Amino acid sequence: MLDSRQRLLLCHATGTKYWDLPKGMRDEGETPLQAAQRELREETGLVFDADRFEEIGDFDYRPDKRLHLFKLRIDAIAVDQLICTSHFVHRVTGAATPEVDAFRWATRDEVPHLCGPRLARLLLLLDW
Repeated sequence: MLDSRQRLLLCHATGTKYWDLPKGMRDEGETPLQAAQRELREETGLVFDADRFEEIGDFDYRPDKRLHLFKLRIDAIAVDQLICTSHFVHRVTGAATPEVDAFRWATRDEVPHLCGPRLARLLLLLDW
């Protein structure tokens, strides 16, 4: 998701030092676009019609994982209005824990310092 200043919306992955894109696995029967819409809704609370998403394509991410990416251009949204409703069971406490615990807008120059090496490398290859 990009704002008018060409900043990318990033989500902080709970329990890690890295920032990430809203992304995840496809549920059975979902198209890549449906999965992207669902993951965006679950990880940020944002909902957009399918025609707002521009398909970028499939990319190697890890040896066992490929990413199907979409671009979505929006007006800047205040990150304090975003909320993650997708949870995992914390391995120590057993408590339901949000997958994402913070949000921010990032410039292209900030991506290598915020994202993991694989994601940063991929994002910097893309024209955004």
